[in-house]
Amino acid sequence: MGDLGLSHLWEQRLIAALTFAVAVAIALLSYRVAMLALRRFTERTPTRADNVVVARIAAPLRWIFVAIALSMAGRAIDLPAHQAALGQQIAGFVIPALVGWMVIATIRAVNDIVDLRYDVSVADNLKARRKRTRYAILTRIAIICVVFITLCMMLLSIPAIRAVGVTLMASAGLAGLAVGAAAQPALKNLIAGFQLAFTEPIRLDDVVIIEGEWGRIEEIRLTYVVVRIWDERRLVVPVSKFLEDSFQNWTRSNAQLLGSVFLYVDPSADIARLRERAGLIVQDNPRWDKRFWNLQVTDTTVDALQLRVLATAQDASIAFDLRCDIREGLMRYIATEMPEAIVRRRVQADGFGHTAVTDSQP
Repeated sequence: MGDLGLSHLWEQRLIAALTFAVAVAIALLSYRVAMLALRRFTERTPTRADNVVVARIAAPLRWIFVAIALSMAGRAIDLPAHQAALGQQIAGFVIPALVGWMVIATIRAVNDIVDLRYDVSVADNLKARRKRTRYAILTRIAIICVVFITLCMMLLSIPAIRAVGVTLMASAGLAGLAVGAAAQPALKNLIAGFQLAFTEPIRLDDVVIIEGEWGRIEEIRLTYVVVRIWDERRLVVPVSKFLEDSFQNWTRSNAQLLGSVFLYVDPSADIARLRERAGLIVQDNPRWDKRFWNLQVTDTTVDALQLRVLATAQDASIAFDLRCDIREGLMRYIATEMPEAIVRRRVQADGFGHTAVTDSQP
C-alpha cells in the first residue's frame, strides 16, 4: 500500500512537471509567433517608432507569456494545498514585478521615440532640446513612481506584512516629510527636478556660464546637472542651483549670438581704414551668419582708443572662433599695414633733459 501511494505521488509530480514544461514550451512558441508578427508589421510601416517599442517590450513580454502559461497550467492540475499556496505566493511577487517591468519598458520606449523624433544635431534645435529635456526628466520621475508602486504591490501579496504595504502606500506623503527632515538637501534637489521639467530654465545642450565656467548641459538628472566644460572637464551642479542662483544661458531662446572683439590702437590711427578692413575680414569669414557687424570707438584712455568689433554667428562655439579670427586678422593687418596704429606711450622732454609723460586726453 505504501509503495502504491509513493508511486502515485511520483506519478503526480511527473505529470505536473510535464504539464509545466509543455506550458512553458507553448508560451515560448506563442511568444515567438507574436514577435514575428509584430516585427513583420513594423517593417511595413514607414516610421521607426513602432520598432523602438517592440525592441523595448520584447524581454518583459517573453516572461509575461511564460508567467501566464504557468498560471494556467497550475490551475489545470490538482496540486497539494501547500504547493498551491506556495505557487500563489510566488505569483504574487512575480506578476507585479513583470507588470512593472513592462510599464518601465513602455515608458523608456516613449522616451526613445522622442529622442528619435527630435534631432538635436540640426542647426535650429531649440524645440528638440526642449522636448528631450522634458521627457528625459519625466521619464525618470515615472520610473521612480512605477518602482515604488511595484514594491508596494509585492508587499500586498504577503498576508503577514500586507498591513505594511497598505501603510506604505497610504502614508507616502508623511514618509516623505520624515525623510526630508533628515535629508533636506536631497529632497530639495528632487523637488527642484520636478520644477525643472516644466519651467525649463535649462535644456539639454544649452550653452551656460555657471560658477565662472563656460560649458554645455550634457545631462540632466533629478537631483543634479552635468555641465561639459569647454576643456572636456565635467561640472556637477545641484539642480536647485539653477532655480535659486543666477547664471548665464546663451541659448535660452535661440542659439544665435553676438560676439565682441576689443582692440586698443593709437589715438592717431585711421579708424575709417580699420573699419573697412574689419568689414572685409568679417564678410569673408564663413563663420559669420550675415546678420550684423560693426566697428565702433567705445572708450578712450590717455594713450589709446578702445575699438569694439561686433559680429553675429549661429551659436556660441562658432561665435568664439569668429571672434578669434577677427582679432587675429586685425592685429596682423595693424602690424604689417598700419604700424602707426600700434599704441605708443608719449613723453615730453624739456630743455634740461628731463622727461614727463603727457596726460592730455586725446
